[in-house]
Amino acid sequence: MAEEPRAALGSQAKRLSGSSERGERPEENGHPVKRLKREEEEEDAEDQNKKSPKRKIVLLMAYSGKGYHGMQRNVGSSQFKTIEDDLVSALVQSGCIPENHGEDMKKMSFQRCARTDKGVSAAGQIVSLKVRLIDDILQKINNHLPSHIRILGLKRVTGGFNSKNKCDARTYSYMLPTFAFAHKDQDVQEEVYRLDKETLKKVNKLLACYKGTHNFHNFTSQKGPRDPSAKRYIMEMYCGEPFVRENIEFAVIKVKGQSFMMHQIRKMIGLVIAIVKGYAAESIIERSWGEEKVDVPKAPGLGLVLERVHFEKYNRRFGNDGLHEPLEWTEEEEKIAVFKEQYIYPTIINTEREEKSMVNWLNTLSIHDFNSSAAGIHTNNKISKSSSDLEGSDGCDDDSD
Repeated sequence: MAEEPRAALGSQAKRLSGSSERGERPEENGHPVKRLKREEEEEDAEDQNKKSPKRKIVLLMAYSGKGYHGMQRNVGSSQFKTIEDDLVSALVQSGCIPENHGEDMKKMSFQRCARTDKGVSAAGQIVSLKVRLIDDILQKINNHLPSHIRILGLKRVTGGFNSKNKCDARTYSYMLPTFAFAHKDQDVQEEVYRLDKETLKKVNKLLACYKGTHNFHNFTSQKGPRDPSAKRYIMEMYCGEPFVRENIEFAVIKVKGQSFMMHQIRKMIGLVIAIVKGYAAESIIERSWGEEKVDVPKAPGLGLVLERVHFEKYNRRFGNDGLHEPLEWTEEEEKIAVFKEQYIYPTIINTEREEKSMVNWLNTLSIHDFNSSAAGIHTNNKISKSSSDLEGSDGCDDDSD
């Protein structure tokens, strides 16, 4: 008789086990119920993640920086939202990385190529990291990102690849209304002004002066005149042909250099504007590379965009080794152009129209004394800071993390 209850219990256990395998589960009253579809999907994703190997990759990113306190994530600080906050969240939600890697980014060997600061956008940012190579990875990451942040491309790289250390050069662009180049004695109506060929020629002549290796200690607040790291190599810098958007004429300045210091590009452009407008002599550029302190105005951050980053040495060594692809994005060029037209340019144009950051900054140039002493510079920098940061942008910095 004792064997009958045991046999019955064994039979019931088999039934419950079978129902569990079929996607059902017993409740306290013994009645099986169907498992939620969401739970099954989560388990399927978890199973795929366990099977998916972790590999070192780079992601090509584009984003509009307005409303963000820069690219770099400040783990543990939720006060200021950054681009990486949204990126890491999307990586976790898509199943590319486990949640604890989002909390400690070193676990996934995460590195950004260039740190863009508050309000600055990017059309060709590169980040390197280790992820699980899940199916439809780009689509799944983008599904969890806002529309003004997109992952446009992905490539496998060598295991020891670091996007910051392997980068040979960065190209930035700066979009500005052309009335910024009007002479200070000229009565300018913003929507009527058009840049003439002679002024554009003068702008490009001045921008070309920056090419080569120079001591840019006056173009940042971080370096002294004898600091070797203040020397930077600029490969090219020029202003393109103007174009009209929303009845205002704009132009785009492009600059390619090995690396840039905090505020360097904005100050390079600010000084050229001061010269073209007639506030400073052309000789101030040469003087700014010497040891004396020179008052260099800092143009607004609005308009600054990280265009692309260059990996020429890496491409020569690994790009055609049969295992890795060169880090070039020819196939993604169209997607990059579309993103800029949809998200970056409209943000710059509309913000300039609404907040008039360039107009407000231009009104501060007369306060600067371009022949001032170090004491006078300190006063002028205070004035310049309060006015040029109205839109809250801080430029770029490739040197710090």
